[in-house]
Amino acid sequence: MSTPSRKLEHIDIVLTESVEGPGSTWFEHVHLIHRAVPEVDFDEVRIEVSFLGKKLKAPIVITGMTGGHADVAHINKAIAEAAEELGIAMGVGSQRAALEDPSRVESFSIARRVAPNAVIIANLGAPQLVKGYGVGEVRRAIEMIDADAIAIHLNAAQEVIQPEGEPTFRKVVERIEHIASAIDKPVIIKETGCGLSMEVVDELRRIGIKIFDVSGYGGTNWVLVEKHRAIRKGEELKAAIAEDLSLWGIPTAASIIEARYIAPDATLIGSGGVRTSLDAAKTLALGADLVGIAKPALEAYYSGRLKLYLKSLIHGIKAAIFLTGSRSIDELREKPVVITGPLREWMIERRIDREAYEIARRKTIAKGIL
Repeated sequence: MSTPSRKLEHIDIVLTESVEGPGSTWFEHVHLIHRAVPEVDFDEVRIEVSFLGKKLKAPIVITGMTGGHADVAHINKAIAEAAEELGIAMGVGSQRAALEDPSRVESFSIARRVAPNAVIIANLGAPQLVKGYGVGEVRRAIEMIDADAIAIHLNAAQEVIQPEGEPTFRKVVERIEHIASAIDKPVIIKETGCGLSMEVVDELRRIGIKIFDVSGYGGTNWVLVEKHRAIRKGEELKAAIAEDLSLWGIPTAASIIEARYIAPDATLIGSGGVRTSLDAAKTLALGADLVGIAKPALEAYYSGRLKLYLKSLIHGIKAAIFLTGSRSIDELREKPVVITGPLREWMIERRIDREAYEIARRKTIAKGIL
């Protein structure tokens, strides 16, 4: 199947099949403390942040989902319009299709045309870097949408299951280092639903990567997405493997903690199963600088409620911050976070020093690299 047709099938499956979980993000094991006397007015709460040299009105990134086919250009257009109006960031889906066929460029370039001031993030897959994409292709992807940065997505689990997958990752760190050192835009390392461990974050920060999107386990499960594709194609072996690996990954809450603990000065996007404003507030409290969402925005767009959903998410984040007695994201991180159950056990087993983690998560968002 061609890359553009595969993208259409992905959207259809995400919208029509059960492809979340089946495990949890572990946000249910993260508890913020309610302050019955906030001693702050709701109107005082501010959630603006700086990211990639621009000001965002809210710490939200609609992470890369689609593009590469004329039939989905309307999605990127609508998301970009919302990002421009609401002052949030967005990423596009993998631009491989447009690099292979210039007629596909419009489905991506439309984003910048309708959102001239928004933060927009380009996107390419790590396997393509290993299989031959170099600095030229990366620069073309960035120029295609006048991007503020490029995300290199890591999708090893998906590639193993995908009927036409390319699980080629040998020397991928070397390729990422080469690209990051050769271009003048920041590189964001983005997982795709299985999370980033502290070992991986540490390895990549040592080669100069400063921005990570953890995309942890518990949200849209690309192993399950590819399982449905395999079933449709009659590939029983791939479908069976997908069933076995559907629980694979690092829960989002654990991935945020690991990444923040090992990289106190990195910029973190916390994504993977963020479904509510309370999830988003917990993501920020755990130490993420921004919150990434994808499937909820896609569903809201198709139900005609995209801007309403985003406005309610922004309002809800402010409400949760207010209810902890905080006026900002920085003040939220000064408040206690109670971590219980499997997440607490995970931290113990992974030898994450709680005191060192608390210092790391409370570091200011103004790190000078956003």
